[in-house]
Amino acid sequence: MKVLSERIPRSLLRGKRANIKWCIFSVHFEASLQRVAGNFNRRLGLLFLAGGAWLFAASAAHAAQPLKIRVGHFPNVTHAQALIGHADGWFARALGPDVTIDWKIFNAGPAAVQALFAGEIDLAYLGTGPAVVGYVKSRGQALRVIAGAADGGAALIVRPQAGIRTAADFHGKRVASPQLGNTQDVALRGWLADHGLTPMERGGDVRVMPMANPDQLMMFRQGEIDAAWSPEPWASRLVHQGGGVLFLDEREVWKDLTGGRFATTLLVAHPKFLAAHPDLAARWVRAHVELTQWIVDHEGEAKAVVNGELKRETGKPLPQAVLDESWGRVVFTTDPIEASIDQMVRWAFDQGFLGRRHPEVSQIVDRAWLEGGARPVAAGERAP
Repeated sequence: MKVLSERIPRSLLRGKRANIKWCIFSVHFEASLQRVAGNFNRRLGLLFLAGGAWLFAASAAHAAQPLKIRVGHFPNVTHAQALIGHADGWFARALGPDVTIDWKIFNAGPAAVQALFAGEIDLAYLGTGPAVVGYVKSRGQALRVIAGAADGGAALIVRPQAGIRTAADFHGKRVASPQLGNTQDVALRGWLADHGLTPMERGGDVRVMPMANPDQLMMFRQGEIDAAWSPEPWASRLVHQGGGVLFLDEREVWKDLTGGRFATTLLVAHPKFLAAHPDLAARWVRAHVELTQWIVDHEGEAKAVVNGELKRETGKPLPQAVLDESWGRVVFTTDPIEASIDQMVRWAFDQGFLGRRHPEVSQIVDRAWLEGGARPVAAGERAP
């Protein structure tokens, strides 16, 4: 200001000082605005960069999420492939790190079929009866059989106190099955018809009582049912833990029909899954074939893994005697045994499960998945 006072007359200095101060303030204010604007633009740019990076990272993370396959099975010895695969990651290793498996446990087949109808599962280890009913009711839209899993492994057990010694003794008796329309339920009703016996709901005097397998054991002990047609290990549990007696090994029913062979468990897949992920379906079937062969060749180890998984899923392992007896009734194979499927269709139709017109089921089994992978495992066949 000293330099300015020398150049400007005193009369004008006082007014000029105010103007000069305002000019200086304006210069500083404008510079400040420029600095603020610059900072704001830089921060805004950084914000956009950060947002873009977050969106990219989120998209990449979403893209990197593994595909989930949903698989159903039951806590039964006849579902050994699923139990072992669930326990030790056999299928997870076969599918690779980009795939996760969501295992879903069911008591019996009809519930699993409903899950297939609803699109809630992609694959399932399933009994023949529900597979047939599900295929027919959905007109082939809900499932295809892509491999077999187990042959045999079901029996009719009676209470000694019920006085049942012949088929005729079932008149007026209470007989349990795992669930209405499941494989053992259909087989029971078919056997009753073949012996001139009829369930109460169809005008007869045999009371067929569908109920969960654990409930069968409890009611058997309490004398509230007289017999039960059950899969393994429940048939053996009724003998060893319920005091029951073996009346009929289901293999006897099939002797004249298929030489005693019948599919107890099948591997089925939803057609949409097969169409969308044929590579994963092929890998699953290949792993299923290899696991089935491993079970046949390593019976002791397989039993131990199955029993460990049964303990995890049901809360208790099987006593060794129950495990040994139930295992002895099952043959693990990848053969779907089509002849037994055809007979199950006839029984289910006669019992009213399949509608009024005899269904067409020639396409229910798709052997292409077996033929395109590892060599199928015949019943009881050991590796060369």
